[in-house]
Amino acid sequence: MTSATIEPGRPAGNRRPARSAASGHPLTRVSGLGLGVAMLWFSLLVLIPLAAVVAVAGSEGWGGFWEAVTAEQTLASIELTVFTSIGVTLVNVVMGTLIAWVLVRDRFFGKRVLEVLVDIPFALPTIVAGLVLLSLYGPTSPLGVNIANTRVAVFVAFLFVTLPFIVRTVQPVLAEIDRDVEEAAASLGASRFTIFWRIILPSLTPAITAGAALSFARGVSEYGSLVLLSGNLPMRTEVTSVRIFSSIENDHLENAAAVATVLLVISFAVIVILDVIQRRTVRRG
Repeated sequence: MTSATIEPGRPAGNRRPARSAASGHPLTRVSGLGLGVAMLWFSLLVLIPLAAVVAVAGSEGWGGFWEAVTAEQTLASIELTVFTSIGVTLVNVVMGTLIAWVLVRDRFFGKRVLEVLVDIPFALPTIVAGLVLLSLYGPTSPLGVNIANTRVAVFVAFLFVTLPFIVRTVQPVLAEIDRDVEEAAASLGASRFTIFWRIILPSLTPAITAGAALSFARGVSEYGSLVLLSGNLPMRTEVTSVRIFSSIENDHLENAAAVATVLLVISFAVIVILDVIQRRTVRRG
């Protein structure tokens, strides 16, 4: 006799509905339909295109894939893109959290204007952002600062387009933190640093890591803001997005897909690392 699916004394028509493994709540027909539609939509937009890229990348076998991603010019572009994105993300973690703190905890003249300015990188087309940066930091800079066609230009462009991510993920969480807990800790003799480290930071960590992941992803995929400012010089200021576009223009679709696959693996690894950091920080707090 197979394992019982009907409890003793329970009519066959009153079987328990299936329960989702994650939540333990019954999965109704409407919920099941919603889950199916969501997974179909996610597959069409994300899973199937990513699988197609990986398939194209491996169409010439491991040898062709390895040759494409280890070419000197490709490795230089990957190194520049990844390490610049990591550096920019670290800066954003500090400065984005600081800006969010100022916007939530302080009152000052021009606060509403600053709130709007933070979102400008979201609103501007990236090519317009590149033009703005070139006008400010290019050969005709009114500040006398010319960083065009240098790696510093890549770093500045990444900083500009990724600025809002951590600010906007941290700000609403910080606004919801109960100030009474901080006041209670202070009344017990806790220093400001202890209050921030033991009470505030664990609450902000999920938002910070989410913003950091978005910041890194935007950095490794950035293209428009770099076209004018960086010069796209091979071995010097050429990022992977430009390298991928060049491969497509030269009808080397497999090479472009191979580089894209490498970026996909790197981005996934960064997301996993950030998730581990988040869990350990919250557990410690």
